[in-house]
Amino acid sequence: MDRKYYTCDSSQFYRGRIPTKVLESSDAVFRAMATQMADTIEENNRKGEKTVFIVPVGPVGQYPHFVDQVLSRRISLKDTWLINMDEYLDDDLNWIDDSSPLSFRGFMDRNVYSRIPDELNVPRQQRIFPDPARPSRLTELVEELGKIDICFGGIGINGHLAFNEAEEVPAWDFATRTTRVITISRETRCANAIGDLGGAIDAMPKYAVTIGMSEILKAGRIRLGVFRTWHRAVVRQAIFDEPSGHFPVTLLQGHPDALIYVNDIAAEVAFEQ
Repeated sequence: MDRKYYTCDSSQFYRGRIPTKVLESSDAVFRAMATQMADTIEENNRKGEKTVFIVPVGPVGQYPHFVDQVLSRRISLKDTWLINMDEYLDDDLNWIDDSSPLSFRGFMDRNVYSRIPDELNVPRQQRIFPDPARPSRLTELVEELGKIDICFGGIGINGHLAFNEAEEVPAWDFATRTTRVITISRETRCANAIGDLGGAIDAMPKYAVTIGMSEILKAGRIRLGVFRTWHRAVVRQAIFDEPSGHFPVTLLQGHPDALIYVNDIAAEVAFEQ
């Protein structure tokens, strides 16, 4: 396999099994994701076409830059659909309350939608979250919309995308997983507890509703941003391991337009021979 670096726009562009672009900082990763969002919406608006994104709450650093670009460039989001990947559930398998600091619905309201004026904002019916009472509705919606321009996201410590937790199954099997309710792995709960609750793992939800790999792989483009120290090993596995449900992000190796944005920290040892 060719493991050379390629120079690209003052950064390193690495062609492993998933192309990887090394940027100079976490902020550069977030700005790249935000600019892709804004540019794609603006281009589709010019063509009179709708924009459909799958978006995460993690990473989140792209959203301030995205909102700033929407406001400064006066980009209309009226024909934009934002499909959030997932949401935490309580023990009764209902969405956690949106007032919770862990709620992804609450995050999007506070940090995205409430910062954009009504004349530019995404219509409420186009702000989508998977519904634990009817997860198949999101799968149906993706078919009805007819496209997903870009799926944005990050990579979990066990290689998960959204909350598609690792399973010891072949790649072809895992790729068929659609939107569903899942039990969150202990590894993911630990990593998220460290980042979100000061390590309080027992306070972390045990369940979530997540978009499936089937929907993610339908996206025309997939753009992932990684920036943590532990992402060094995650990136290495993503681009060198064989595709399987054991490390779900490896399924992107077969996607025609996937790219991982990596900051300087996560890239430090990820690409050593």
